[in-house]
Amino acid sequence: MVRSDVPWACGRGAAAMALTSILLVAPGCREQAPVERAPTIAIDSAGVEVVTSDPLNSDTYCTLSEEPVFSVGTLEGADPYMFYFLRGVARLSDGSIAVMDNGSGEIRVFGADGRHLRSMGGKGEGPGEFRIGRYIWAMSGDTLWVGDYRPWRYHVYASTGEFSRTVAMDPIYLNGSLGGGVLANGVSVNVRDLFQFPVENFRVPEPLFVEAHAADGTVIGELAKLDGRRWGAWDGTAESLWTLFDPVPVAFARGTTIAITTAMEPEVRLLDEELRLRRIVRWLDPDREVTGAHVRAYREALIERRGGRDSENWQRFDDDMISESRPVADVFPTVSSLRVGRDGRLWVYPYPRPGEGADWWIFGQDGDFQCRLEHPGGVTIYELGADYLLGVHIDELDVERVVMHELRLP
Repeated sequence: MVRSDVPWACGRGAAAMALTSILLVAPGCREQAPVERAPTIAIDSAGVEVVTSDPLNSDTYCTLSEEPVFSVGTLEGADPYMFYFLRGVARLSDGSIAVMDNGSGEIRVFGADGRHLRSMGGKGEGPGEFRIGRYIWAMSGDTLWVGDYRPWRYHVYASTGEFSRTVAMDPIYLNGSLGGGVLANGVSVNVRDLFQFPVENFRVPEPLFVEAHAADGTVIGELAKLDGRRWGAWDGTAESLWTLFDPVPVAFARGTTIAITTAMEPEVRLLDEELRLRRIVRWLDPDREVTGAHVRAYREALIERRGGRDSENWQRFDDDMISESRPVADVFPTVSSLRVGRDGRLWVYPYPRPGEGADWWIFGQDGDFQCRLEHPGGVTIYELGADYLLGVHIDELDVERVVMHELRLP
């Protein structure tokens, strides 16, 4: 595919994203109805709608139910209810929940009442079996696409548990996808790195490639080339590591929306199922300069998490992580994580600075900011609906539970 060589967004130095020509055709823009927290709406030179808001200065919050409305998982009990290394959950149309348990390699389905209904898959190399399972995507008719690697591929299951087929990436992905997802039309969005990226002494960002694949796994095209972390080493290091506070680009896909951010700019680019740039969601950017106080706070927090430098949890690599020799980025990233809800809303988790927390920001389908949500403690979020949040909670005993909370918007 011919690259357009048009920079996608301004970044520091060479750190910018370039889009291929597949994204240069933008759909027509429609009139925007006024909203209560009216964002600034503009049309850029390419005819793409840009919606700008100010989430940081908003006091509008959405909330979660204090207790989960669904919870399954136990320290001791029947095997289906004991989890190890959960890496994906999805809600089906009848309210049941599908879970990817990596310890067993099984996909387990539980009814809305928490009762185990069926299991499928398993550890192994055979059809529909998993080496390392990662993520579940519930499609029309409750068909499940479940990621697996190495190499990266999807196993597809019917809602009743029968294995249907395997969708392998062509060309092959030796590593697991670093983001993306599966759209409603069966197009998967996958993010690959260079399998053996040379250590460049913190000078050159590791390139990441966002690619679209057809329902049979064949590549359609490259959506974006992103600058990842800058890696390097110095004399005496245990192994190579990255520049402290370097950005990690994020791509997420669900339904009819692909969301991509460089994590260097205060914006997310939204593509539609035809792989066209549809909208840019942007927010007012605070000062992101990294100071010595931030670096000290990072080091102190790492030492505390490990239980002190004399703790048995302290590793040789941790010395490198807090070393004065480790390079530090000039500015913080803008984004730590993204999600696209089952209802099409965009969820953005800004990069939390050392010693500080962060709230999720929720944007409507038109790009307007709606509310903030305090991140639920101990929960990894996997799926969001119009009125629910679905994730995995790990307690102080390292017991993993699948939990769903009711989501209430203002």
